[in-house]
Amino acid sequence: MTLRLRSVAAAALLLSVASTLAACGGSSDDSGQEISIVGFAVPEAANKAIAKEFTKTDAGKGTTFKTSYGASGDQSRAVVEGLKADYVHLSVGTDVDRLVDAGLVDETWDDGPNKGIVSTSVVVLGVRDGNPKDIKGWDDLVKPGVEIVTANPASSGAARWNALAAWGHITENGGTEAEATEFVDQLFKNVVSLTNSGRDATQSFLGGTGDVLLAYENEAILAAQNNNGFEYVIPETTLLIENPGAILKDSSAVSKDWLEFVLGKEGQRQFALTGFRPVNTENPGVADLESVGLKPEDIKGAPDSSDPYPEVQNLLTLEKNFGGPGWGQVKDKLFGDGKDGAPVGIVTDAIAKSGKAAS
Repeated sequence: MTLRLRSVAAAALLLSVASTLAACGGSSDDSGQEISIVGFAVPEAANKAIAKEFTKTDAGKGTTFKTSYGASGDQSRAVVEGLKADYVHLSVGTDVDRLVDAGLVDETWDDGPNKGIVSTSVVVLGVRDGNPKDIKGWDDLVKPGVEIVTANPASSGAARWNALAAWGHITENGGTEAEATEFVDQLFKNVVSLTNSGRDATQSFLGGTGDVLLAYENEAILAAQNNNGFEYVIPETTLLIENPGAILKDSSAVSKDWLEFVLGKEGQRQFALTGFRPVNTENPGVADLESVGLKPEDIKGAPDSSDPYPEVQNLLTLEKNFGGPGWGQVKDKLFGDGKDGAPVGIVTDAIAKSGKAAS
């Protein structure tokens, strides 16, 4: 499924990789409430929009925000090392688990009906205008001469979703693990830019590097909203991206209200307006826009205003296909770093063999 993104006029959103700022929309009756958000780079625009709406509520009146955004793994480690956080919005659950192990987040953080997930998207293949390499799906990415841009799984959660989607394209369509390993090896041989974060990968692609960008669907839609639209392909088989959010044990009192708001109708509405698929616990990956008070044409920057979030033919999930919930069965197998006697993961090894590890 190849989709053409329409450029739309929208106010520019300044998306820094790491920033500290006060959210707009606060009341003159300042209650002194503050929430420190530490997140991976991709949802900054969504969280800013949610914060603006939250400050209009009784619970959020007068709340200000300090935010820090960057690569998910780096952000998680920074919190362990002392970076102030009341609420974390990270790319993968293992980055929250690191905070649980450090005693910073309660081990029941993912016990609710949403299993700790606050935002969802799908892995897509961004391509150049007109799709000159005729990219139709995963198999086209390992052809000679195809140059790929993706983030580094060592620092980026987005990159782990990308790599797992590539792996699942083989294993969940009748292939063996040996065949999947060979496919991942070939894919990373074609990588020409291995960036620190998913946002950095998008900026590298927009800057002219590579033929294909491994990305979140919401990144493509947000790019269009900022007049940087590019075409993308939704492969027949792809992966549901499930981003966790959690409050820390010593978080400010208002942080619980914030998390409830994020998961509520208005919070999920703002996610949808910035390119994410609203969390759907009953039918994961299916964007129920009506449930958050939206119509398809409300999603600006989507390639098809009548169907901005099309259903995926074969949508893989951690729980259904990879032994989840959580990354337990694939974390070390694919992404093990080889330290302290741990095995070297298949993706980690593929990057090392490609010579791209330090790029």
